[in-house]
Amino acid sequence: MASIYDTPYDSLPDPERVWLGTPGSREEGLGKLAILTPDIVAKAASSEIRTGRRVTLNWDLRKLENAGLGRQPCEHKIVPLLGGVAYDDVYTFNPQQSSQWDGLRHFSQPKKGTDGKNVEDRVFYGGTTAAEILDREHSDRIGLQHWAKEGIAGRGVLLDYASWAEKKGIQYSTFTTHEIRLSDLEEIAKECNITFQKGDVLFVRIGMTKEWDSKMTTAQKEAYGASTNPQHAGVEASEAVLRWIWDSGFSAVAGDAISWEVYPPKDPDVFLHRVLLAGWGMPIGEMFDLEALSDICRELQRWTFFVTSAPLNMPGGVSSPPNCMAIF
Repeated sequence: MASIYDTPYDSLPDPERVWLGTPGSREEGLGKLAILTPDIVAKAASSEIRTGRRVTLNWDLRKLENAGLGRQPCEHKIVPLLGGVAYDDVYTFNPQQSSQWDGLRHFSQPKKGTDGKNVEDRVFYGGTTAAEILDREHSDRIGLQHWAKEGIAGRGVLLDYASWAEKKGIQYSTFTTHEIRLSDLEEIAKECNITFQKGDVLFVRIGMTKEWDSKMTTAQKEAYGASTNPQHAGVEASEAVLRWIWDSGFSAVAGDAISWEVYPPKDPDVFLHRVLLAGWGMPIGEMFDLEALSDICRELQRWTFFVTSAPLNMPGGVSSPPNCMAIF
C-alpha cells in the first residue's frame, strides 16, 4: 500500500512538514521509522547477513571528554554492594556528549500561522510543544519509548567520505565547516555500486572520531569544549540534500560527525535538523564510531549490512546512546 513516504519530495504539500499519526500515538512516536515494516526488515536480514561478522558502532561513552555547548562529561562510579560482596556502577551522562540518536524531542521548527508563514513560536514533530516536553508528569509524547519498543533494524549503507577524500587528495579537519557535497555522496555511491532501497539507514563517515582519538591534542580538545562557536564538518545543508534524503527512502541518517550536517550552515534558513527531526520525524545519529565498520567494508568490498539499534526505553526521553551493531 502506498504511503506519504512514497510521494516524491516535489509533490509533497509541505516538504518541511510531514506529520503523521494522532498526538501521542505509536505512529507519531515512530516518525519515519514507520518505514521499517516487518517485510523490509526481513528482506534486509535475508540479503545482508551472510558471514556472521559483526561490529558495534558505539564510541567510548566517555568521549567527547571535552564536549561542546557546555554539555556534561560522562561520570562512571563503581560502588560496593553488601559490603563489597558485589559491586554496582552508577552512570551520569548526557547522551548528546558521545554516540547518540537525536530523538524527536531534541529539535524544533518555527510554528506556521494560518497564512502558512512562520511565526516566532516553535513546535516539535507533530506539533508537540515545549510545554508538553517539559511536563514530565503528564506527557511523554514523541519520547524515546516509541523507538525503544521496536528498536531500529534494517539495511545499513555506508558512504565512506573520509576514505574517498583521502584517495582524492582532499585534506580537511572535521573541526571546520568543511562540507560533504551532495555530488560527493552521489559519486561515492556510484563508485561503490550502491543502489538505495526504501528503509535504508544511511551512514556517512567523515573521520571525526579518528581525528579526535589520534590527532587532537589535549589543549585542542579543551579549546573545542570551551568554544562558544564550535565548527563541525558535515553534510551540505541544502534543499537538494533534503530532496535526495526523502526521495532515496532513508528511514534514518547517521555518521561520525558531531552534528551530521555542517555546522554552522552557510544558509541559516536551511538547517537539516529542523526538517529531519521536527518536520519528518527522522532519527539523526551523531558521533557513531565507524572506523572498524569502514575497515570491514573495505576488506569485503561491501558497503551494505544489517544494522540493529536499541535506544534506551525512557518515556519522554530526548536522545539515547545507539547500542548499535552492524552484521555482515
